[in-house]
Amino acid sequence: MYWFLKHLVVGPLLHLFFRIRVDGLENLPKRGAIIMASNHLSAIDSFFLPIALPRRLTFLAKAAYFHGKGPVGWFVRNFLLTVGQIPIDRSGGDASSDSLHTGLAALAEGKALGIYPEGTRSPNGNLYRGKTGIARMVLAAGVPVIPVSISGTPMIFPKGSRFVHFPRITVTIGEPLDFSRF
Repeated sequence: MYWFLKHLVVGPLLHLFFRIRVDGLENLPKRGAIIMASNHLSAIDSFFLPIALPRRLTFLAKAAYFHGKGPVGWFVRNFLLTVGQIPIDRSGGDASSDSLHTGLAALAEGKALGIYPEGTRSPNGNLYRGKTGIARMVLAAGVPVIPVSISGTPMIFPKGSRFVHFPRITVTIGEPLDFSRF
């Protein structure tokens, strides 16, 4: 279902309306476990990143997205599960440890794991202090971290606007970072 949605439904629409540009694609390993660490400016970032990349990208997603009520909650939960997103509890304590193990398990399977190091969307486009979970995961897994920047997504639904806008979305992939020496 992931590839069907990416290549035949959602992907073509996003490419058509938002003219997605990808810079630095040569920095993305073609296979093997990696962590894609991206800024997070809009809820729709989690659609653009997987569409822009040739590899399957799995996100650790807030568990609350999987527990919605009614038809919308049912649709969101099933959509996220269908495209392979992994629910995590972000409440702290033992839940944080479980989330770390969930991410490590995905990496052990050789997946490309998408993470927003700040843990949430930036309210104003500035980068904020990252959470320590990504650092612990990187050190435990020993996999490369691929820095990613996405721009343009906050302009799709600008505050105060009643209409959807169609800015060009740019995804920039940085050179892999190796933390194995730590």
